[in-house]
Amino acid sequence: MNLTQEDWIAQLEADENAVILDVRTEDECDEGIIPNAINIDIHKGQGFISEIEQLDKSKNYYVYCRSGARSAKACEIMNELGFDNAYNLLGGMLDWDGEVVTP
Repeated sequence: MNLTQEDWIAQLEADENAVILDVRTEDECDEGIIPNAINIDIHKGQGFISEIEQLDKSKNYYVYCRSGARSAKACEIMNELGFDNAYNLLGGMLDWDGEVVTP
């Protein structure tokens, strides 16, 4: 599901079962991540799928990338793997005006 930054943040802040997932490359993450995000690079292909399959399907995943394209694809993959609760951040880090931390 695609959410605007405002909706993504509002839903995330009200969600006690939330996991923030960054699907960018390690180099991109080194430039800064949303606080408490975990990183699984979608460019890993089968490695990405293997790591996603190990995640807890009962949690809610707030997914982002640089622009929103890779995270939209990641949400599609997660839905196919049985995750009903993956939320894509429209605009990604390019439009993000919230807090950013260095990992």
